[in-house]
Amino acid sequence: MATVTTAKTDTDVDGLPEVAEPSRMAPKDARQLTRLFFDQLAALEEGTPEYQYARNTLIEMNMSLVRFAAGRFRSRGPEEMEDIVQVGMIGLIKAIDRFELTREVEFTSFAIPYIVGEIKRFFRDTTWAVHVPRRLQEARVQLARATEELRSRLGRTPTVKELSELMSLPEDEVREARLASNGYNSTSLDAAIGGSEDGETALADFIGADDRALELVEDFHALAPMIAALGERDRQIIHMRFAEELTQAQIGERLGVSQMHVSRLLSRCLARLREGMLTES
Repeated sequence: MATVTTAKTDTDVDGLPEVAEPSRMAPKDARQLTRLFFDQLAALEEGTPEYQYARNTLIEMNMSLVRFAAGRFRSRGPEEMEDIVQVGMIGLIKAIDRFELTREVEFTSFAIPYIVGEIKRFFRDTTWAVHVPRRLQEARVQLARATEELRSRLGRTPTVKELSELMSLPEDEVREARLASNGYNSTSLDAAIGGSEDGETALADFIGADDRALELVEDFHALAPMIAALGERDRQIIHMRFAEELTQAQIGERLGVSQMHVSRLLSRCLARLREGMLTES
């Protein structure tokens, strides 16, 4: 097991365990210490040396999760793998910043989807089937984020005018970005795919079939009135946390309350929404 002491470190973080070479720690040892560091992180104030030390140690201890997730994409080649690992680290950092012990789930199970999701987003945003100007590639990413934010806020698909106002772009450029999205990937309608008795079926044969993602749409519709039923402050907190992706400390600064109070309010809101969704199902 990695060496752990309680000695004073260069960052003057008295009382916090000092872990020797956390990035080389065995996964089993990292899991044992991760919960301890999250316990301490929850009690520390963001921006302090103690908080930064605990957060940085958590990142280094769990780098093996990034290597594990990146291993799924090893066929991309050694040069691209370096980029994949760097992108996966962004997902790990997001998972650490958003993880809460009250979730009653192992950090490993919570972090892997964040890491893999960030890697897939990297492929989505950098791989195009046809040449599209860089300006439109960036506008497509901005359009996707704006659409998601407005859809969660309005409970419906936003109009071009609404997207234009949020993105600070002319409506023609929003339409152009939508059109450019079609150039991200392409597949021949005659491309053979599995699924028929003779072993091959053209993609065109599936056009017009039921969309399995409709179940997710139903979940969104079920969640929308529950969010609308929350108090004004609770809706603000949900929006700032998941739409604007602010930290609890940043939310606390806006509302004039402590980070711990924001944590309690957020946990209460999520528990209420979760209970409502389970009742609906």
